[in-house]
Formats: sequence, C-alpha cells, structure tokens
Amino acid sequence: MIKKLVLVFIAVIAIHGYGQQGTTSPYSFYGIGSLKFKGTVENRSMGGLSIYNDSIHVNLRNPASYAGENLASWGGESRPVKFAVGGSYTSTDLKSNKSSDKASSTSFDYLAINIPLGKFGFGFGLLPFTSVGYKLESLNSGGSIDNRFEGEGGLNKAFLGFGYQLAKGLSVGVDFQYNFGNVQNSIVAYQYSDGLPTQYQSRENNRSDLSGLNLNFGLSYKTMISKKLELVSSLAYNPESVLTSKNERSISTITINSTGQEFERNTIETDLGAIGLQETDLVLPSKFSIGAGIGEPRKWFVGAETTFLKTSNFSNELFSNDTSYEDAYSFSLGGFYIPQYNSFSRYWKRMVYRAGVRAENTGLNINNQSIKEFGISFGVGIPVGDARLLSNANLGFEIGKRGTKNNNLIQENFINFQLSLSLNDRWFNKRKYD
Repeated sequence: MIKKLVLVFIAVIAIHGYGQQGTTSPYSFYGIGSLKFKGTVENRSMGGLSIYNDSIHVNLRNPASYAGENLASWGGESRPVKFAVGGSYTSTDLKSNKSSDKASSTSFDYLAINIPLGKFGFGFGLLPFTSVGYKLESLNSGGSIDNRFEGEGGLNKAFLGFGYQLAKGLSVGVDFQYNFGNVQNSIVAYQYSDGLPTQYQSRENNRSDLSGLNLNFGLSYKTMISKKLELVSSLAYNPESVLTSKNERSISTITINSTGQEFERNTIETDLGAIGLQETDLVLPSKFSIGAGIGEPRKWFVGAETTFLKTSNFSNELFSNDTSYEDAYSFSLGGFYIPQYNSFSRYWKRMVYRAGVRAENTGLNINNQSIKEFGISFGVGIPVGDARLLSNANLGFEIGKRGTKNNNLIQENFINFQLSLSLNDRWFNKRKYD
C-alpha cells in the first residue's frame, strides 16, 4: 500500500508541476472561468456519463457511490480502498472569421480516496472546479491594438463525502465541499498619437479571492431485472450556494517595449470599499442530474444522463462585460465493454473499452449567441498490478468543439488527452493467526 501511495503523490506532483494553467479558452474570460471538472477519466471517456458505480473506481459526481457494501470484499476478509488521481492535456485550434491560432494546456484534474466500512463509506479529495487562462486583444478600426486582456486562476474544491446503503442496491450520500481560489485579470488600454502608440499606457489589475461552502446530495439504485441484465439509475443535486469574493483593483501607468513586455511606472490602489465592491457575493447555481442505464455486470453497460444548471441566476458585480447568462444543460450517452474480466490467459480481454458522446449548452450568451459545446470520447482501462485487486490505468481521448464564429466570436476545436490511475488496496484485514 505504501508503494501505491508514493506512486499517487509522485503522479500528482508531476502532473501539477508540468502545467499550472488549466485552460486556454477565451470563454474563461467570463464569470469565474470555464467549468473544469467533468468527472473522472472513466466518466469523461463515456461522454461524461457518471451514473455507473462499481467496486474498483471512484465516482466523484455522486456521493452515494461511497456506500461500503456496494464494494467487493473478498469473502468478507477485506475491502478495497480506492485511490484515484488524474490529469489531462488539451490542444486547441482557435478560429474567428478574421484569424486563427493554436494553444495548449496541461493540468491536474483530481485526487481522491474512497474508504468502505460495511454499509457505510466515505471519500475525500481535491479537484479544480473552474479554470481561467486567456490572452486576448481587441483591434480598433485601423487594425491597431485597442485593448489587451489577460487572466489566470480558478476555483478549487476540497470535499468530504459520506454514503450509506439503505437497502440492497439503494444508497444515498452527501458531499461537503469547500470552494477556494482566486481569479486575476488585467486590461491594458492603448493610447495613440498621430497613429502611433504613446510612451505611456494604462493598465487595470483586478484580483478576486473566492471562498464558500456547498453541498452535493446523491442517490443511486441498481437491481437485476433478469438473470443477466442489471438496471442502474442515479440522481444528484447541488443546491444553490454563495461564494464570498474579496476584491482588489489597481490602476498602473506602464510602458511597453517592442517585444510586448510591460514595465510598471506608477500604481494607484482603487478604494473599492467606497463603491461597495470590496467584498461581493457570487451565486453558484443549483445543479440537478438524473440518468439511467442497463447492462450485464462486469461485461457491458450503456446509459444516458442529463444535467441542468440554473446559471441564469449567476451575476458578477465587479466585472461588467457584453454577456448574459442563461440556464445551462448537458446530455451524455455512453458505455463500456469488457471482453472477459477474469481472463488470465489473454491480457487484452481484461481491458475496459469505453466510448460516449455529449452535447452541452454552457449557459453563456455572448452577442446574442448561446455558447454550446460538443464532444465525442473514447477510452480504455488497462489492468495493472495484482490481478486480484483490479487496479488499472485509464487513458481517455476526446475531440470536440466549443463556441461559434458567428457574430465575431471564436470557435474552439479541441482535442483532450486524459490519464488516470485507479489503485485499489486491502485495508482492515482480519488476522488468521495471532
């Protein structure tokens, strides 16, 4: 077990150290960034489908999955403790009606542990929830830079969840989530004289430190409807919650050299308290998801899930921009196939093959255009280590599109590569000999 813990933390450090910026999407300019968390690599490889629970993978979307007796126990002598860590790499082609560009980002996605204790179980972990990372320029009628926008940061979640099995196949759970992080952005306004940039330009710097609590409730039910077929259903609900945002703003006079490097000459701190913006509240919208599927245990599964977010209630008093928010929704369809889970002669037969598709309205409405997202995903689970513990490495691949080129907006064509480790170990073994 110690070796596996070391492996987990080495993976976290390597992934987190390699890429600090979790997104390069221009749409992370709005609100508190682009939604980063879409589930584990296993979920994302099935189009974001998160309704299926089993004994060897952590499900971070529904705390009912923590319930202990849903997990394998090897004859009652021990139960597997589940570890999960994941990261991703994204390559994006950005296109507008006038230009195009390329960008990439690498990020740590989650670290979680699930410990079963009879009918009861609990889980805890850490994950990025939203991410901000953009560099944008607006041009004037003469084709010169009018404004330059840059932003970074995001919101993280630390969670502790509990699940309990009410009856055979029926489990409930709750996550207690602490949100924390910051969003930083700057706006450089260019000044010109006789068509040439002046010696000094102005820059506005903003920083918001975010914190707050919220809950996530879950319900999971599975039952055999024939000798081979199992029905699985799931429901999760996040009530609306409030984030506290402590804000800072400063105005700087800067000079910019020929390579675009900025040099600060003078800075004045803005008194946001005088205009009631030093501390503001941001509403995290309520979220409701429901799904169901059918399959043969340890063989195949196919299901569908839909999610609704009340993003029309979101507002940000500190920053005003040409955008509005509408209710968001998403739909996922996916599943998996295992040729023969207990095969010891053919390694590839124990691999898990996953695929899915998803369609999403992000809730952003810019220039009267709803920003939508679409993705097709594939993945494979590769057995590693002791065959009895069913640990695995999971690879995921997704191609998709976000946004549109209509109304002077930007279309993103992206490719995501994801990697996770799902490690299982025995705890609470009963001693056979004293």
